[in-house]
Amino acid sequence: MAEEQAKKPIEVMYETDQGDSVKLNPQIVRSYLVSGDPSKVTDQEVMMFLSLCKYGKLNPFMREAYLVKYGQEPATLITGKETFTKRASSHPNCDGWEAGVILRSQGGLEYREGAFALPDEEIVGGWANVYRKDREVPVKVSVSMQEYRRKKKDGTYMANWANMPGTMIRKVALVQALREAFPETFGGMYSPEEMPVDDSKLPTEPIKTKQVNGKEASKPKKVGKKDVENMFRMAGNDKEVVMEVINAAGYQKPSDVDANAFDGICAEIAEKYNAKYRQEDEQPQQEEEKQELFDEVDDEDLQDIIDDMEDEAS
Repeated sequence: MAEEQAKKPIEVMYETDQGDSVKLNPQIVRSYLVSGDPSKVTDQEVMMFLSLCKYGKLNPFMREAYLVKYGQEPATLITGKETFTKRASSHPNCDGWEAGVILRSQGGLEYREGAFALPDEEIVGGWANVYRKDREVPVKVSVSMQEYRRKKKDGTYMANWANMPGTMIRKVALVQALREAFPETFGGMYSPEEMPVDDSKLPTEPIKTKQVNGKEASKPKKVGKKDVENMFRMAGNDKEVVMEVINAAGYQKPSDVDANAFDGICAEIAEKYNAKYRQEDEQPQQEEEKQELFDEVDDEDLQDIIDDMEDEAS
C-alpha cells in the first residue's frame, strides 16, 4: 500500500476564487507554465510553484502566477500584476487605497499621487496608503527607487524600469501595502515589479488548454515558421547564437521550441547576441560584420540556414 502511494503521480486540484477548477502536476507545469527554460527547473522548484498556486488559489493558466527560470539561477515565483488589486477590491474589509511617487525637489521630498513626473524631475521612490474598514489607521508604505530599479546583466535597466520608472515603483509600494494590510490574502505572494525579472518579457495571454476545467491537457503547441525566422533575425542570423540558446533550454532544433517558451527564448537570444557584439570600441570591425549579417542574408538564404539546421538535428 505504501509503495503504491509512493508511486502515485504528484497532482493538485483546487478551485479558484473565480470558480475555475484547476488541476496541476509537474508535467503540466514544465510543458505549459514555465517562462524561460523548462528543462532547467528542479523538482523542488516545481513543488514550490504547485504550493503557491494551490494555497493562493491562483490560476496560472490565466497568468495569475508565473514560474520564471533562466540558466542555473534559482527559479523566481511571482504573482500576476492584476491579482493584487482584483482581490483587494473584493475583500470585505478593503476601504480603498492611494499610491504615488516620491520626488526630490529643492524643498525636500514631494509625495505625489499617481505616477506622473516631468523629464527633469527625479523620482526617488514610491508610496502607498491602504485603508481597512475595521481599522482606524491606514497601512502606509514607502519604498526606495534605488532598492528596486532592476538592471540586466549588461548594466542597463530592464525595459519597464527604463521606460516607466514611476509606474513601476508605485506598483511596488502598492503591492507591499496591500500585502501588509491583508496578510491572510497576499502572504507569500510577490509581484513582478518586486522581483529580479524583466516583467516586460512575461507572457500575458491566457493559456488555452482544457486544464482550466480540470480535464486532460492537449499536447504543447510548438512555434511556427515565422517564429523560427524571428529567432534568427533577433540573432542577426547567427546560427551559433540560436543553437546555443535553444540547446541550453533542452531543445534539439528551433522548431521543437514550445510556443509558451518562445518569449523567454527570444529574450535569451537577444541578450546573448548583444553580449557577443558588445565590445565595439575594442573591435570596431564587429559592427560591420554584424550589419553584413542583416544585409547579405535574404529570406531565401535564411530559410536554407534553418532547413540545414533542422536536417542536422533530425
